Amino acid sequence: MNKKAIALLSGGLDSSLAVRMMVDQGIEITAVNFTSPFCNCTPRKAGCKHQATKIAEEFGIALRVITKGMDYMKVVQNPRHGYGRGMNPCIDCRIYMLKKAKEMMGSSGASFIITGEVLGQRPMSQHRAAIQKIEQESGLEGRILRPLSAQHFPPTIPEQEGIVDRQKLLSFSGRSRKAQMDLAERLGVKDYPCPAGGCLLTDKVIASRLRDLFTHVVDYDMADLHLLKIGRHFRLHRELKIIVGRDLGENEIISSLARPGASLFQPAGFRGPTVLACGSPDPPVERTIGEILARYSQDNRTSYSIRKQTLREGESFFSVDKKFDKETLAMLQVGAG
Repeated sequence: MNKKAIALLSGGLDSSLAVRMMVDQGIEITAVNFTSPFCNCTPRKAGCKHQATKIAEEFGIALRVITKGMDYMKVVQNPRHGYGRGMNPCIDCRIYMLKKAKEMMGSSGASFIITGEVLGQRPMSQHRAAIQKIEQESGLEGRILRPLSAQHFPPTIPEQEGIVDRQKLLSFSGRSRKAQMDLAERLGVKDYPCPAGGCLLTDKVIASRLRDLFTHVVDYDMADLHLLKIGRHFRLHRELKIIVGRDLGENEIISSLARPGASLFQPAGFRGPTVLACGSPDPPVERTIGEILARYSQDNRTSYSIRKQTLREGESFFSVDKKFDKETLAMLQVGAG
């Protein structure tokens, strides 16, 4: 065994501290940062990748960014070990990331893996039984070092072989981050964006929209996943969902993520949102979409002119003379957003 390791680095407080502790022990680290449409560990304008890059540069370590793609979505859709409070397959997600990190060990020459996990911090994936299961199924028993909680576990192989000094490892546990924040102060780790991190799969709105997507769309793609975070969603019938923008920024994102076969509905001559129809609405349903668009307009008119755009059919116009009923619309909403 050598002094090289792969470290899972989200850019949050715990993983940053774990990496810093190992750097201080002279371990040569290659960090790996996993991103997905559901990552929420840093402010959205910065993004998780940005923070992990910043930490890696500060600590002088190499960083590789891996996007959790459609192979990961198969895990989310059918997790072997179930979900947490939302659609978060925490145990299966952890196994997925560790297997990816294990694949990196060969090319980097690393002999063990470092994580920022703290015993008892996350209810689904960081209790003893879950940790043991994750190690077994990832094929990394004895090779996952958790510097913040190491004293609660038997010595790992790098500790047994003297690669890592066990006496300098810690015994943090529980959900409080106070001990970590104190340690950050001592180690000079500053400007961490989110002590507790985050995953949008735990959010009840995102979870509801994702269940709806899995139920109704067989060939979903990454654009569909990004759209789950945008606007208000309404399921008009089994084969048709619409997404209504809430502001100018969302209107622009909705337009940019529209599939070639999708339809965009926009106000013509009045203030209102962009509406994306994911499906093929017939004329009566188009009128319903126009009335929903009018419902979210700030203008009160006797008639609302709607512009419909599709890549295949071009541009057309139609009018509606009322706003969609508010109570009925609430019953069609997929998650509150």
